[in-house]
Amino acid sequence: MNRLLLSIAVAAFCTGGAQAGPLDVFGTFVTQKEGSHIRISDCGDGTPCGVIVWIDPDSVSEGMTPETATDAKGDKILGLTMLEGFKQKASGWTGGTIYNPKEGKTYGSKIRLLEDGVLEVKGCIGPICQTQLWPPADATS
Repeated sequence: MNRLLLSIAVAAFCTGGAQAGPLDVFGTFVTQKEGSHIRISDCGDGTPCGVIVWIDPDSVSEGMTPETATDAKGDKILGLTMLEGFKQKASGWTGGTIYNPKEGKTYGSKIRLLEDGVLEVKGCIGPICQTQLWPPADATS
């Protein structure tokens, strides 16, 4: 009986303080420049997909609302998948793509969760990458 209680206590201690690692990128994050909310969830195969779920009304073109706002190709922005195609590495997710709705262009991408819960997002053209830090949406409310 004592061994059972000790085993349960050790298991609870070991799992209770577990921190999120670089692969735990699932959640809703706020983009750095536009303040949109991107929900990252499972694409269905265990890899992350990021969908635009909220747009700051002040960031849309005049005469548009977040619900009617379109990207450079004329597609609605709300509900648009902008992150996809990632492969898992120990340090995070690589080999994916990020779509820029304002330009209508897709770039190479890498994402990982930092220790403070902020998502590090890199958009890349070849070996040159630009980094943005996206805080969790609940941290900005």
